[in-house]
Amino acid sequence: MDQKIEKIIKEFADFDDWEGRYKHLIGLGKGLEGFPEEHRLEQNKVKGCQSQVWLHADLGEAHNIHFFGDSDASIVKGIVALLLRIYSDRTPDEIMNLDQSFVEELGLKQHLSMSRANGLSAMMKQIQFFAMAYKAKIDMGIIVENHKKS
Repeated sequence: MDQKIEKIIKEFADFDDWEGRYKHLIGLGKGLEGFPEEHRLEQNKVKGCQSQVWLHADLGEAHNIHFFGDSDASIVKGIVALLLRIYSDRTPDEIMNLDQSFVEELGLKQHLSMSRANGLSAMMKQIQFFAMAYKAKIDMGIIVENHKKS
């Protein structure tokens, strides 16, 4: 399993119950990197979420995708923060090939309401869409390295 995901699973395992895990999620959301106002657009809203959720992605020089996100609901904002920790700063191929069983291992599906579980699924699909779109652009040569190799 991926090291980032293993670390997060261990982090959540430190809590004896879901009340503690929910508080941890809320704490993750409070620590979320600020979402640039210029990206708080309708096109960056995740469809299928009951709360308002925004996701934006930028491609770095090494073809790693950095994600930004935000939500107007505290637990959902924590879920956004969790997903950004898992998916940010990976290549499109890494994102598309990442084992998504962490959702079950963390117990998210079982302990989230139906609407939040649907929102989680929608966020993960949006992240996959960003990865596929950037991969296509890279493969077509639309995006090339921004720095010279020495």
